[in-house]
Formats: sequence, C-alpha cells, structure tokens
Amino acid sequence: MSSKPFILLGKVIPEGKRTVLDLEVAKLHTRTTVKVPIIIERSQNPGPIVLLLAGIHGDETNGVGIIREIINLKINKPKTGTIICIPVFNIFGYLIQTREFPDGRDLNRMFPGSASGSLASQFAYQFTKEIAPLVDYVIDFHTGGGDRDNIAQIRCSKDDEKALELAKVFNPPMIVFSENITKSLRDTLHKMGKTVLLFEGGKSKELNPTIINEGVNGTRNVLIRLGLIEGEITVRETPVFVHKAKWLRASDSGMFKIRVANGSFVKKKEVLGVIQDPFGEFKKKIYAPFDCNIFCINKTPIVNKGDALFHVSIDE
Repeated sequence: MSSKPFILLGKVIPEGKRTVLDLEVAKLHTRTTVKVPIIIERSQNPGPIVLLLAGIHGDETNGVGIIREIINLKINKPKTGTIICIPVFNIFGYLIQTREFPDGRDLNRMFPGSASGSLASQFAYQFTKEIAPLVDYVIDFHTGGGDRDNIAQIRCSKDDEKALELAKVFNPPMIVFSENITKSLRDTLHKMGKTVLLFEGGKSKELNPTIINEGVNGTRNVLIRLGLIEGEITVRETPVFVHKAKWLRASDSGMFKIRVANGSFVKKKEVLGVIQDPFGEFKKKIYAPFDCNIFCINKTPIVNKGDALFHVSIDE
C-alpha cells in the first residue's frame, strides 16, 4: 500500500528519488529572480521528515559547507523517511557575504513573518507557511558573527527533553543551554511542535575543516538515531554542559593577543589574553575571574573598551 503523497511547494515529491525545487524569494532591482534551491531525498519507506538548513545569515559559510559535505557523502539519502536540505537559506546575503537581508534586517528575527511585511518578513512567512509544517526535526547551522569564533556546540533549552536527547546524540564538544529568542526560526519551529537543534561552530566567512567535520558527524549520529540512515553512532567524549554563561569584556582599547585555546577549561587568575598598544608602552593582561570553560573567543586583532572577548561558563 502506497504512502500518502508528499507535496512540497505545490509539487508531489516521488518516493525513492532525488528532487530539487526552487523556492522563489523575490526579484532583485534588476528584475532578476532569486531562487533558493531545496534538495529533497525521499525514501520508499515512510519515516520522519528532517530539515537540514544553513545560511540563514548569509556570511555564515561553515554551515553551508557542512550541508554541502553531507550531500557529497550521500548522508542525506535516507533508508526511511525524508531528508530536506537547504544549504543556503538567505541567498541574498550569501551572494554578497553579508549577515542581513537586502532590507537590512536580520532574517532570524523576522519569524513567523508576514505576507505584507518587509522583504525579510515575507520570506520568513513563505517558509513558515510552505515548508515548516511538513517537517518533524530541524538542524539549523550557524557560526559566530564577525570574528567571534565558536567552539562546535549545540544550543537548546534544558526543558526541551527531545531536543536535549538528540543534542547528546549529536555529541558536540559542548552543549549550551539557551532559551529560544523571540521571532527566531528556532522559536517559531518550537511553537509549531518541531524538534530543533541549533548548531554553532566557527566564525563568519570561513570554511573550517574541524567545524565542518563536527557538523557532519553530529548530523550523521542524529539521522542514525532517528532511523533515517544505517550505521553506528560515534561517541568520543561526554559533552561539556554550559548551564549559564557570561561575556568577559575588554577593560581597555588596544591590540588583542589571545593566550588560550577555544574550548579549553581555565582556572581562576589564568591569563586569557593581553591588550596592548602599538607603541610598546601599554600592556594589560586579561585574567579568568573564576574556573570556567571557554566556548567562544572574539578573534579580532583590535578591540575597544567594552568589547566582548571571551564567552565563558559560570557554572559552579
């Protein structure tokens, strides 16, 4: 007995085949149509529908690299269920390597969107209406903004038991507990009853092999656990759990030299970095205020007083 037809963007997605659709976003001022490619692999056996999505911020290329590698390795070809890949969600920002949409808005603060709102809001609405209702699970790939370099991590709410279970299966170096942000994609999907993992790794405008490998291996683990693909889940070490966190900020302006590795555990009063002037007259050390794990470092070479430098755990 055949399963119920799966219809996406008005097209029937056949069983056992690869289908590529284009989500038409809008037109450029040149009247050129901008389309977002959507790659669907549907098995012949019923099962969960998983969405892998990257590039909601156009300059976060590590996520794009992760999904590209997943497709290249054919990890997205399920034995049961369906896997939908959207490697570049914010195609506008990706074209010119900027975080925002052309209207200057952060797409990840525009959900669920509006049919009559701004360009970003209309795009968010189209996704929320046409694609989001069909999926069961979502992995949303991000990086740190600008020069903020994130250790590979999964972010989820500690009260979301299904997401937390899959976060452990993903097995990243760190799991950071964070609440959903209003009007974000994650918040909207959660309210729709979807299970969402938000991956963070690396920084903008880079293709970091270590981060890409973490994303690919973790996604593979999740797909195995959900029964979409065959294989054995690979577990290296128990992730570090970050329950609470704070940013350590620059006490002075100057040149910034980092003295610790991202992802490391540091002891109270350990030197994390140094701020100095270009003339050899000023030098200020940055000390760890308490024992903590570092999971994001601002790798900009020049900082101003008050700039966020190290994102650290404040767990007892």
